[in-house]
Amino acid sequence: MSVRTPDPEPSGEEPFGPPAGNVSNPAWLSEIELAESRRRLPMLYVEGVPVRLDGMGAVTEVGILLRATPLGEMTRTIVSGRVRYGETVRDALFRHLENDLGPMAFPLLPPQPAPFTVAEYFPLPGVSAFHDDRQHAVSLAYVVPVTGTCEPRQDALEVTWLTPEEACSDSLADEMEGGRGTLIRLALASVGALR
Repeated sequence: MSVRTPDPEPSGEEPFGPPAGNVSNPAWLSEIELAESRRRLPMLYVEGVPVRLDGMGAVTEVGILLRATPLGEMTRTIVSGRVRYGETVRDALFRHLENDLGPMAFPLLPPQPAPFTVAEYFPLPGVSAFHDDRQHAVSLAYVVPVTGTCEPRQDALEVTWLTPEEACSDSLADEMEGGRGTLIRLALASVGALR
């Protein structure tokens, strides 16, 4: 089974313009340039673990995405995507949260978000807990409270809200792509939601 870091294709509404061949935006990479870059350089990603909080700030639910791979396999994951050239990490995180959860999710991002961990995805399994067969990727991972209604867009099919205990289960970890079950556990440990 091929496991990949989610990386939605751009739509015509993207702020950095249309894909491949756009000479007015030299920061955009064509598919060929992206494949070549992935072969030679680590790619920077952001990942968000969406959570719902109670009135005291404790995590009550964790949002897990259901996606279909290009091969038609169903897999569980979290919000994830590349940081673009010239884009702040905060803006990239917000963009991917909105792309995956919808514009009414209302994520609560601090002015200067700090990741709970840095995850390194390697193309060869076993180098770290995380794997992406396309590339070496470095990901800044965040726990992100959301207060609104989540209606998945892009390639996310649904958001399932689980208790912290359910989100840390071995059965869910087996459904998560690229070792993200480990990332969920690290996220919940970072906010004191593991018992």
